[in-house]
Formats: sequence, C-alpha cells, structure tokens
Amino acid sequence: MGSTRMGITWDEYREHDAVGLAELVKSGAVSPVELLEAALARADAVEPTLNAIRHRLDDDARTRARGPLSGPFAGVPFLIKDLGQHLAGVPTGSGNRSLARFPRPETSTVVRRWLDAGLVVFGRTATPEFGARAITEPVAGGPTRNPWDPSRTPGGSSGGSAAAVAAGVVPVAGGNDGGGSIRIPAAACGLFGLKPGRGGVPSGPDVDEVFHGAAVQGVLSRTVRDSAAMLDVLAGSAPEDPYRVAPAERPYADAVVDDPRPLRIGLTTVSSLGGPVDPEAAAAVRDAGELLTGLGHVVEESAPAIDGQRLATDFLTTWFAMVAAEVAAAREFTGCAEGDFEIETRIMAAIGRSLPAPGYLATQSRWHQHTRALSAFHERYDMLLTPTTARPAWPIGEFDLARPVRLAARGLLAARIGGVLGRMRLVEKLAVANLEPAPFTQLANVTGRPASSVPLARTSSGLPLGIQFVGRPGSEPELLALAAQLERARPWAHLRPSPPDSPPLPDSPPLPDSPSAA
Repeated sequence: MGSTRMGITWDEYREHDAVGLAELVKSGAVSPVELLEAALARADAVEPTLNAIRHRLDDDARTRARGPLSGPFAGVPFLIKDLGQHLAGVPTGSGNRSLARFPRPETSTVVRRWLDAGLVVFGRTATPEFGARAITEPVAGGPTRNPWDPSRTPGGSSGGSAAAVAAGVVPVAGGNDGGGSIRIPAAACGLFGLKPGRGGVPSGPDVDEVFHGAAVQGVLSRTVRDSAAMLDVLAGSAPEDPYRVAPAERPYADAVVDDPRPLRIGLTTVSSLGGPVDPEAAAAVRDAGELLTGLGHVVEESAPAIDGQRLATDFLTTWFAMVAAEVAAAREFTGCAEGDFEIETRIMAAIGRSLPAPGYLATQSRWHQHTRALSAFHERYDMLLTPTTARPAWPIGEFDLARPVRLAARGLLAARIGGVLGRMRLVEKLAVANLEPAPFTQLANVTGRPASSVPLARTSSGLPLGIQFVGRPGSEPELLALAAQLERARPWAHLRPSPPDSPPLPDSPPLPDSPSAA
C-alpha cells in the first residue's frame, strides 16, 4: 500500500486487527471505502460456506464509508449481532422468521456507541432463535458453520460473529453473553472473547438489563487489544441504566500494554455437571497452568464450593422464564402465532410459563448463594481457570431432537401442558444440549463476574480450544492484561482456518482500484 491508494488485498486486510486498520485510515494509507470493499469481497467469498451473516447492509455501509467519519475506529468495517443490538429502521430477527420482517424503531445504546466510534456496519450476524442455545442452527436461515471445519458448529449464540471474525471478514464483531454466548463461540473459532461484568455495558434503551443482568454486550476479536479498545468504547453507564458501575481507573487499552502483577489462580478441569471433559480440553488447561507458572503466577488445583447441578437448574429455570417472556414480547410486536417459533423455543417457553412465582423467587435467591460461594473462592484466588468448553466444536445437528420426541412435544404443546413438559426427559435433553458441552461458562453469568476465553490451544487435529478465566467484580483490566501476556507468550492472531477433510475457504481476489482514490 502506498500513497496512491490502489486498493487493499484481503491478505493485507487480514494482517491487521481493528486498531491497526483504524491507524491505516488515520494515516491516509487506505480509505474507509477500500476497507469496506475488502470486507464485502471476503464476505461474498466465504458466505456460501459459512452462512454467518443474516442481513446485509451493503448500500448503507457504502454511503457511510464515503462520508466523514471520526472516532477511534473510524472507517473500520463491522458486523453487529442479530440479537439485542438494534439499528433503527432495520429488523432485528433474533433468529426468528417473524421478527426478521419488522424494523426496529430505535438504535441500541451499544450500537450508537459503535457508530460514534466510526465503525462501518454492513450487516447483522446469525444467531439461534433468541440466543437460547449454544449452537447457531436456526430454522430461519439454516446453520452457521465453523471456518476451521464447516461440518462443525461455531458455537452460540454469537456464532455468526465468531465465524465471520475467524474467516477474516472483519477483525472484530458484536456479540452478547447470557450463558457463555461470547466465550463459547470464541473457544470454538480460535478467538478472544471477554464477557464484561454485570452493569458495565448498557443494554438499553429498550430494556434496563437482560436476564437479571446476567446477559451483557461485548465483542469477539482476534487480538486482545481490539477487545480492550472496544470495551473503552462500550463501557460506562447510560441514563436509563438501573444502577451505575464505577468506571475503570484508566483506559482498558492501557491494561494490555504491561504484564499483570503476579496472580494467584485456582485451576479445575472437572465439569460441574459431572459430565465428561475431553482429555485435550483438560490438557490445554494444565498446559496453560504451566505457562502461567513460568510467567510468575501461582497456579493451584482448586474450585469454588458450588453445587454444579443446582447452579445448572437455577440457571435453566430463569432461562426458560426469560424465553417465555421473549416469545410473548415477539408475539406482541409482530402479531405472529405460537407456531411461528421453533419447537425447542416453544418447549422452553411452555416450561417457563408453568413456573410458579414463589419457585422463581427461590431460584433468584440461590443465584445470590452461588455468588457468595464464588466470592469466597476469590478471597483466596484472583482468578478461576477452567476449560471454556468441555470439548472442541461439536458437529452440526448433533443436538437435534429426535422425530418421536418432537412429535410428543408438539402434542403436549397443543394441549398446553407445560408442567408435563417440565417433568419429561425432554428437558434433560435440552439441558444437555445447552449446558453439557459448555458447563463452565454459566457461573460467571449467574454471579455477574467478568470472564474471558483465551484461544491458547489446538487439538491434535487442529481445532481451536479455549481456556476460561473468571475474575472478581471490576477485574476486566486484569483479565485483559493476563490475556495479553499470554498472547505475547504464545501468539494466535496469525493462525488461519484450514478446514480438515474439506476444501479450504476461498481466498478473496485482489480488489480493483478503488473509486475513492480519485
């Protein structure tokens, strides 16, 4: 690239993270239009395989790229998630076919902050219906595939964003996390994912907080510094927030420059649900422990004194109630029928509607008990270290309900017997589908603690594996500093997907001369 600005190839585009691309724009080495065309060309090349972008906004993005832009990410292409990240005048489908037809009346606070930062939004990424599963296989739009192996899931619910970032469509993309929905796809796709703590990033203006504050907004990125700089853009209370969180003492971007202080870290590889943990996932955590020890940290085998089965039940009870509320809100907004939702969504909603109010309040009380247990752990340890997921990305379709089960569920739904559904083994299957492959992530959501997934390992077949850190309230700077230290010790951003046993994802051809050079 030179001063003549003759365009940018995808290889040149892929070499830079979002901070780096913004620096190129600021220096005049490349224009926002050229960056956007590189992103669009890459999206066109990989979308037939990945199916990661649910709604394209090419024309609007081209208009924005030609206009004046300012902010720390001025001119950088960006994708927002098709769930909880509204753009006025554009539908937010939330993985549902009916919602995908109804434009939203206002822009979410986080999206406004991204636009104010100068990002060029050109699409919305795929998500499961209402983000309710750890896979991205909605009936409306079909499954999204993992760039590292298209026969496998990119995880969920921010699976479309993860697939797009891993494939090099954008260096960073919007996500949100209510039970692991940033960290699970980050682990599946070889990315860094930070879930901020409760209340640190606004959810409004249409809602005050989501899932009792357990669901938060964030991003998935290839580099730690991108997530840090993005948190500087997103963090900070908004007027409509139910409470205010104290701001960080210094910019999050500064936290990734220096190594963290020596930390005391408790390590466990045991699933809180008692299910199996892939030996390679466990080995990745132990290897990380050895690396951390070599970097000056103290790592010991230890875990919070939490009943994992009780935590899972309490999480799912509240989750099913939230899905019921989401279905009711969608029906009111669109006028659609109950049958316009996926069978798994209808099952969860029916169970949620059958929950008695006293039982729901008891569940919320136990959330606070889990928080106290984790707080006791953090009195001794700065961080909890676990696998992010119990195994690498699993095959697409693995958790589809069998036809006889689906037929039985349809009959019970038609009879409006939600309580019976709640007692069926069908619920156990839903729990397994949602929690057993990733039993480590929900703790941070229930307790409101910040947590990260670091792409530090690969399986023997080359699939990514993530390791998770859970910190104390307000520990986002330490989580970022620790991840950056690991990134310097064992870099990962240069790694590119090479799917096994399938044709590689296509390289984008060099772009023609950009019209913006005139």
